[in-house]
Amino acid sequence: MNATGALGKYGEGLAARLLAESGMQVLARNWRYGRAGEIDIVARDGDTVVVCEVKTRRAGPFEHPMEAMTPARLDRLRRLAEGWLERHGEAPPGGVRIDLVGVVVPQRGAPVLEHARGVA
Repeated sequence: MNATGALGKYGEGLAARLLAESGMQVLARNWRYGRAGEIDIVARDGDTVVVCEVKTRRAGPFEHPMEAMTPARLDRLRRLAEGWLERHGEAPPGGVRIDLVGVVVPQRGAPVLEHARGVA
């Protein structure tokens, strides 16, 4: 695994812990749906299935991780959410929600996580 992959995996671990600590149940991590792509985290928040994209960046002059959510990425996540439901049953009473967790890793100190619920 390269440095970028290791950073992403680290951020996903932090995000999964954040979601669990907020009361969500993590159902899957890095769930692949054929060639359509991968969902970083699938969780349950009460009676809602949450498809969560995690973006991790090192602190610096680069874009904030939350800015990486483009309309094309949202469309891909919607298709992946449909794939999850196809494989795991119909939508629960609370439906499906797409969340984003942005992780900024500074050179020193603790990472900063930001959780945006219902980005799509």
